[in-house]
This record gives sequence, C-alpha cells and structure tokens, in this order.
Amino acid sequence: MPAPRKKLGFGLMRLPLLNPEDPGSVDVEQVKQMVDSFLEQGFTYFDTAWMYCDGKSEEVAKEALVSRHPRDSFTLTTKLPAYMLKKEEDREWLFNEQLRRTGAGYFDYYWLHDVNSHSIQTFDRLHCWDFIQEKKAAGLVRHIGFSYHDGPELLDQVLQEHSEIEYVQLQLNYLDWDSLGVQSRKCYEVATRHHKPVIVMEPVKGGTLAKVPESLEQIFRAREPEMSVPSWAIRFAASLENVMVVLSGMSNMEQLLDNTGYMQDFKPLNEEEKAMMKTAAEIINGNITVPCTGCSYCTVNCPMNIAIPKYFSLYNLDKQESEEKGWTPQRSYYNNLTLTHGKASDCIRCGQCEAMCPQHLPIRRYLEDVAAYFE
Repeated sequence: MPAPRKKLGFGLMRLPLLNPEDPGSVDVEQVKQMVDSFLEQGFTYFDTAWMYCDGKSEEVAKEALVSRHPRDSFTLTTKLPAYMLKKEEDREWLFNEQLRRTGAGYFDYYWLHDVNSHSIQTFDRLHCWDFIQEKKAAGLVRHIGFSYHDGPELLDQVLQEHSEIEYVQLQLNYLDWDSLGVQSRKCYEVATRHHKPVIVMEPVKGGTLAKVPESLEQIFRAREPEMSVPSWAIRFAASLENVMVVLSGMSNMEQLLDNTGYMQDFKPLNEEEKAMMKTAAEIINGNITVPCTGCSYCTVNCPMNIAIPKYFSLYNLDKQESEEKGWTPQRSYYNNLTLTHGKASDCIRCGQCEAMCPQHLPIRRYLEDVAAYFE
C-alpha cells in the first residue's frame, strides 16, 4: 500500500479506558467503533508500540483492527523498544511476539523506538539497524524508520550513518517548534534535508494544546468559530510540506469525529494563520515558570558545562503539560542532555551565569528547582 492519502493517523497510545486509573483497561468495544469510523472516512494509518496502554495496545490493534478488516485496507506501525533488548536474540523474539500480538502477518512500517543519546548505544551494540533491514528484505516489514526524542545534531549524525532509513517520527507542535529543549523545527529541517518524510507525534502535546489560555482561545474562535482548539495544533503540523502523517492519540469518539472532520479535506494553514501560531506559542509561553529568553550567555563560562537554557526550556514545557497526561517526554530530553552536559544539580553556585544574564534571573535558584523536578 502506498503512503496514506490523508494526513491524519490514529495513535493507539491514549485509548478510551474503562478505568481511568488503569492504563491497561482499554474499552475495546469503543475502540472498535472508532476504528470503523476512521476507516469508513478513508483514513488508513494506525500506530502502536510494545508498551502503549500498559502493554495492551498491540493486542487491542489485533482485536479492534486486524481481526475485523481486510489487511490491505490499513497500514500498521509498531516499534522495537531498546529497553527490552539485552542480547541480539531478544530482537527476533520481540519481533515475533509483536507479530503474534497484532496478528498482522507483516508490518507496513517498523521503527526503532525512541532513538536518543541513550538508546542508540543499545541499537548500535545489538545491530538493530541491520535487523530491521533484514526483516524488510524478508518481506515482513515494508518500510523502516525510527521515532526520535533528541536534538538535531544527533539526528543529522544518525541519518548520515543510516541512509537506508526511510522515515523519521518526530515530536512536533507549535509550542515545541522553536523551543530550545525539543527543537522541533531544527529536527524537522534535518529530516527534510536528508529527504526523509516525517511522521508527527505529540502534535497536541498529549492534550496540553487542547486547553490553552482564554485569551488565545478567543483568538482561535474569532478566526474560525467552528474549529476546535486542538484542530489548530494538528493542522499546524499537517501544513508542513514534508509531513506525511500527523498522529493523534484519540481517546473517545468525539475527538475522532472532530479530527476526521477537519482533516477529511485538509487545507494547509495560510501565511497569516502560520504567523498566528507563532503568536499562540508566545501567549502560552507568556505564563512560563522561568522567563529565560535562551540567549545562552550564561553557558559561556559555566565551569560545569550545564545546559542552562535548554534545561529551563524543558522545565517550562513540562510545567505547561496537561495534568491528565501522565507521562511526558521532557524528562527523557533532560536525561539525554545530561550525557553531554552537567546536570542541574552539578551547579557549584559560582554565580558566573547570573553575572552574564541580560534578564537578571536568579539562575542558581532556578537550577535547584530543575534538579528537584527532573532528578
């Protein structure tokens, strides 16, 4: 099956639950209805992974999708998780178990899950790049790629070393677009430069961009009264030329019908609307916890090589996340940065950073907050 004709994908990560306190208690009957509606409207892309929904997502994909619809009527993605790999033999066992769980017979797209400064060591050591190529050659995988949570420099390096990779899945939304921590725009630009189509994850930041400040909601309503608040986030990502699919973790039928409604005959944002999204990010960031502008003057003479602006950016982003979301990616980005930079707790309180700060921020105190929060 060729690339999906429609840019909306169904992320099987935040599915409806029978018990909100139990992430594995998926309401399969409601998922079946959602899957049917999604397919009936011409959407075909589904994304799952080993650990989603407390390890139940792949099995739900089998029950709600694979067992009930012709195999050539949809495309399915799942991923090889580094944290489950201890030796090379684990690759084959995991892959076969994923085939069993999903009942898919083959995977249209198979990714290395969450390539970053930590996991890449496992993927390299256990020759996982070769493994997914072998599965493609055997016809058990149609397309190979990886999902990614790290900076543009590592992404550029990986794509230079692995030209066989066909697709990259990136965290991308209008709030992270120019953030110093996530750097969505720069990562997108790297993938585009390497001619790798992008699959977008976290376009609404797990619901964070569905609940925006009242002043911003009024701007959205004035522009398009019939459009929902989260529609702006998904359409922002889908408007990017090199984006193939935007995944939405839809957790009820109402969300699915909203998303499929405006993505059925998708029209990219115009230039005025794109400028409005920059304003939207500024409004949300106007309530940030640490008012750092990211000038990086503070890092020039830092004896502990602490990535101060990037840590503040991640801290601000995490504070803005929806409380209902649970897991957030900022902690992973923080841990990745500490491989090449000093941790926030490594601060020796010399004060050089504060002497350099144009905003006159109490950086040492903020670093204590960051350390307490992430470490």
